Amino acid sequence: MTVEAGRSDSEIGAHFKDALITGVLAFALSIPLLSIRTVQKTEGLQLEDRWWLAALAAGSVFVGRLVINFVWSDRVKTRLPSFTDSPALGSGAVKLFKWAGPALLLFAIILPMTPMANRYILDLTILVLTYIMLGWGLNVVVGLAGLLDLGYVAFYAVGAYSYALLGTHFGWSFWICLPLAGILAAFWGIILGFPVLRLRGDYLAIVTLAFGEIIRIVLLNWVSLTNGPDRISRIPRPSFFGLEFGRFGDNTFAGFFGLEYSSLHRIIFLYYIILCLVVLTNAFTVRLRRLPVGRAWEAMREDEIACRALGINTTNTKLTAFAIGAMIGGIAGSFFATRQGFVSPESFTFIESAIILAIVVLGGMGSQIGVAIAAIVMMGGFEIFRELEQFRMLIFGLAMVVIMIWRPRGLVANRVPSIFYKESKAISGSLVKEGHG
Repeated sequence: MTVEAGRSDSEIGAHFKDALITGVLAFALSIPLLSIRTVQKTEGLQLEDRWWLAALAAGSVFVGRLVINFVWSDRVKTRLPSFTDSPALGSGAVKLFKWAGPALLLFAIILPMTPMANRYILDLTILVLTYIMLGWGLNVVVGLAGLLDLGYVAFYAVGAYSYALLGTHFGWSFWICLPLAGILAAFWGIILGFPVLRLRGDYLAIVTLAFGEIIRIVLLNWVSLTNGPDRISRIPRPSFFGLEFGRFGDNTFAGFFGLEYSSLHRIIFLYYIILCLVVLTNAFTVRLRRLPVGRAWEAMREDEIACRALGINTTNTKLTAFAIGAMIGGIAGSFFATRQGFVSPESFTFIESAIILAIVVLGGMGSQIGVAIAAIVMMGGFEIFRELEQFRMLIFGLAMVVIMIWRPRGLVANRVPSIFYKESKAISGSLVKEGHG
C-alpha cells in the first residue's frame, strides 16, 4: 500500500474549513460561559479581559483541531505500518494521550499543595473524580460488554447505604466497609444479571431502569432500616491510621503532627482517597480488558451470536460484566457516603444514571481517557452554569446535542485494540520469495 507524498489543495482547504468551524463554535460556546460571574471582582478580571480569553480559547481550539486533522488523518487514512506495530497505534493523538495521562496524574497529586487549592476547588475535584470512577464502572457494562444499563445508580446506592448502615449500627470503619460495599454491590449486580440474560437492547434498558427505580423506592419506604426520607446521618468519617481530623483531643491529626487545625485537612485526605481509588479503578479495568474475560466482553458487544458460535459462555460473560461494573459503583457509593456524612434516597434518582450514561456515551464508549474528559466537562459545566439555574439544563442539553453532531462516536472514538496481530517478518519474507506477496 502506497502513501501519497503530498496533499491536494482541496484536502488542505477541507481541513482548514473544519478547524475554522470548530474554532468559531468554541468562541460561540465560550460567550455564555464568560458572561457568568465566576471570578471575584477583586481578582481584576474585567469584561474586556473575558473577551480576550474567549478569543484565546477559540484560537487554541482552532490550532489544536488543525494539528489533529493533519497528524491524525495521515495515520488513519494511509494505515501506516506503525498503526499495528505498536499498542499506542503510533498516531499523534494517541501519543498525546499517552503523555497526557501521567501529566494529569502528576497535576492531580500536587493540586492540594498549590495556592489555587481552596475548599471549593477541592470539593469540585472530588466530585469530578467520583463521576470518573462511576463512568469507568459503567463503561465496563456499556462500553466493553455492550449491555445498555439505565439503572446503574442502584449499585451506587447499594454501596452508599451498605457503608451507612454498617458504620452507624455496628461501628465498622471505612476501610473495612469499603471492600464490603463493593462485594455487596457486585452481589446485586449478579442478581440483576440473571433475569436479563436473554434480553438485549431496548428490553434490557427497560428492565435495568425498573431495577434502579425499585432500589430507590425500597430505600424510600423501608423506614425501619433506611430511615426513608429522613436519611441516615452521622456516618463515620475515615481516619488517618487512627488519627481523627478533629479540632480538640489528644488523638487528632493536627495535634500529632504539630499543625494548626484546618478543615482542609479532612478534605485533602478525602481527595487523596478518591484519587487512589480512581487510579486503581483505571489500572484494574485496563488489565481486565486485556484478559480473556475482557476480550469476551468486546466480542459479545460486537456480535453475541458469533460469540456463542465460538464457544464463549455468554452467561458468565454478562454476569461478570454486571458484577464488576456494580462493584466499582458500590465502592464509589461508599466513598460518597463518607464524603457527605449522610445518605438519602433523593441522591440516587434516575437523573444520576442518565448523567453517568451521558458521560460514557459523550466520552466514547470503551475509551478510558474519553470518559475522564467527559466527566470533567460535564461536571465542571454543571458548576459553571449553577447561577443560571432555570436555563442550566437547557444550555447543557444543547451543548450535548452539538457534541454528538460534531463527534457522533464520542470525544475519543478511537479505542486502542486489546490485542494486536503482528505478522512475522520471516513468514512475510518467504511469501514474497515464493511470489505470493
